[in-house]
Amino acid sequence: MKSESRLESDYERAPEIAELGLEVRQDGLGAATMLAAAIGVFALGLLTVLAEASVGIHDWLESWDFGQGVGPLAGKTTVAVIIWVVSWIVLSLGLRGKDVDLRKWIWASAVLGILGVLGTFPPIFTAFAAE
Repeated sequence: MKSESRLESDYERAPEIAELGLEVRQDGLGAATMLAAAIGVFALGLLTVLAEASVGIHDWLESWDFGQGVGPLAGKTTVAVIIWVVSWIVLSLGLRGKDVDLRKWIWASAVLGILGVLGTFPPIFTAFAAE
């Protein structure tokens, strides 16, 4: 089993870990959580850029305001949260009980997260402004 060899490898690198008596757990749910959070951040950045680039998308996102006075921001955040929750559920169901290579999942999450954050910076999203 992959997790047993991972535990043995950890014990070889740091023998004091063996004294803790930790149980081996699969890391699929952790990977699902990280990637879902990055998907949510990416969705927010993408929606920010799309709202600036398209009047139609801007108006659609503004319709999610529900009279609160925050304009398209309400739509961006609401839709991004919905995307985050749905992706978290789907990924958690798909990765439950699985042992994955966390390095790949961390890198994928980091790339999506960075792209999402960049999409929320004014110099970036205003570059896509509809003329």
